[in-house]
Amino acid sequence: MRLDSKIPSGPLESKWDRHRFSEKLVSPNNKRNLTVIVVGAGLAGASAASTLGQLGYHVSCFCFHDSPRRAHSIAAQGGINAAKNYQDDGDSVGRLFYDTIKGGDFRSREANVYRLAQVSTQIVDQCVALGIPFAREYGGQLANRSFGGVQVSRTFYCRGQTGQQLLLGAYSALCWQIERGQVTMHPRTELLDLILVDGQARGIVARDLVTGRISAHMAHAVVLATGGYSNVYYLSTNASGCNVTATYRAWKHGAAFANPCFTQIHPTAIPPGDVHQAKLTLMSESLRNDGRLWVPKLSADHRSPGDIPLPDRDYFLERRYPRFGNLAPRDIASRAVKVVCDEGRGVGPGGRGVYLDFSDVMEQQGLEVVRERYGNLFEMYHRITGEDAYQVPMRIYPAPHYTMGGLWVDYNLMSTVPGLFVIGEANFADHGANRLGASSLMQGLADGYFILPYTIGHYLATATLPPIPDDHAEAREAIQRVETRIHRLLTVKGCRTAAMFHRELGTLLWNHCGMSRNESGLTSALRAIPTLREEFWRDVMVPGSGNSFNQELEYAGRVADYLEFAELLCHDALHRQESCGAHFREEYQTEDGEPRRDDAQFAYVAAWEYREETVPVVHKEPLAFEFVPPTMRSYQ
Repeated sequence: MRLDSKIPSGPLESKWDRHRFSEKLVSPNNKRNLTVIVVGAGLAGASAASTLGQLGYHVSCFCFHDSPRRAHSIAAQGGINAAKNYQDDGDSVGRLFYDTIKGGDFRSREANVYRLAQVSTQIVDQCVALGIPFAREYGGQLANRSFGGVQVSRTFYCRGQTGQQLLLGAYSALCWQIERGQVTMHPRTELLDLILVDGQARGIVARDLVTGRISAHMAHAVVLATGGYSNVYYLSTNASGCNVTATYRAWKHGAAFANPCFTQIHPTAIPPGDVHQAKLTLMSESLRNDGRLWVPKLSADHRSPGDIPLPDRDYFLERRYPRFGNLAPRDIASRAVKVVCDEGRGVGPGGRGVYLDFSDVMEQQGLEVVRERYGNLFEMYHRITGEDAYQVPMRIYPAPHYTMGGLWVDYNLMSTVPGLFVIGEANFADHGANRLGASSLMQGLADGYFILPYTIGHYLATATLPPIPDDHAEAREAIQRVETRIHRLLTVKGCRTAAMFHRELGTLLWNHCGMSRNESGLTSALRAIPTLREEFWRDVMVPGSGNSFNQELEYAGRVADYLEFAELLCHDALHRQESCGAHFREEYQTEDGEPRRDDAQFAYVAAWEYREETVPVVHKEPLAFEFVPPTMRSYQ
């Protein structure tokens, strides 16, 4: 496996512009003869499909929802970053670039991150043109707020519904291309395998989730926009349907999987309340703009929060990180929450929680100001917990959230499989070891609207891509693989549901490869996962058939992939003998409990190659820092 990042030479500020100019183009007449498959219809997928359709390509877009409007992008709450500097507070493309590099703990490519910062300014203009109702100041200018890990206000938002509004904008653009006949939408259809012809990605095998029909779909290139894999932990902030199947299938066909251990834990989620709970609910990081995190100073203090006076409270983030306070980055804040809870000072059932308190800002600025900024979030919290956060502090606890790891891609967003492009959260490219808040929406739209449409054109203009019929031998073989796997799932006839295995796997990973990891725990997990996988294939119960609507079958297939992917995640975490960003190895920390990064040994992307029946092989893409020399990542 050869890792060629294709990063352009020359000054950082002009790399992307010069690269676009050097790329080959497809003429308008020839675009009519080219078909691109886009798998996923969230922000990255919908924006890519609509833009490619507008350019003249024929696009087949697949999603397992009944409508793209149900993609998990809709759940993003807090905002989207852009270096517009409307606040005139010192922001710039260079500062957004620096904050993202530093926030990712110097484990991302400089060229990719700078391009993301450049493109960010275009994203907001595009979204305004699509009618996105961003919050505005009294004079009409778009409003901004701060997010964790930065000291400027660059986050554009629609109250706590930013993801929903951005997705509706992308969906409206997608609908226009569907109406024009440029995009063919395939809802309720799930990718189950990738089709390679002569080493190039030329199609997919998909299952109609309503009828059970399995079919091959061929094209000239395939784009994966299928999101992240944090549901491997069972409980996460992701929608229950989010899964690793598409990217994992691609990995088994030769696409390198990069940095899978970089899984972000979000500090502000509603704590789990029941062993049978299926998912966790995110509370937007924007709440940390005005909310203050605290716990009682004494572990034996079980008074209600209103009865605990100020001297008996520990505002632990403000104490440990006075420069950033409650806006410390997500990985830093999550570990700080874990520390005080492990000390026995957590609040709520089982001591798994800390207070997120708005009493100070309500006293200083008034209840209506808080209601205007965060009203829908407070309402959501009340509906889930039955508690009124205007009267008592919220209780929050960290939860698996975004995944910075994903399929390895070069500067053009193409994987190690020619013709297979990967965008949004499904790739590894921009966030390093930790994603700054409000950057996921930025990356998804940057990839879909402004980067992929340029780079995929160069591939289509230069590759040899003869017509491939849907009944090609490789397509028939891929269909056979899928049918065999489904038959195997249905014929086990065991006694345990897929959810039971998923819950057990999630607990195992959370304990040994969650907010903190160590060699002993990871080694233990790598011994336990194969045993659990064997039990799954011996005792899983999947009712019904494969020829009809069968959600248990869908779910079992995804759990089977998690039971394999979990090993890759643990191998990567064991291999990386340092602490950086969201990857915290307990053996590698400073005296005061901060991560200890090892730039001499681990300043590279770990890209894993699949090997059947044996341990995967790691390939290393060195990370060169020409413009921002790596420094100790301190927020104190």
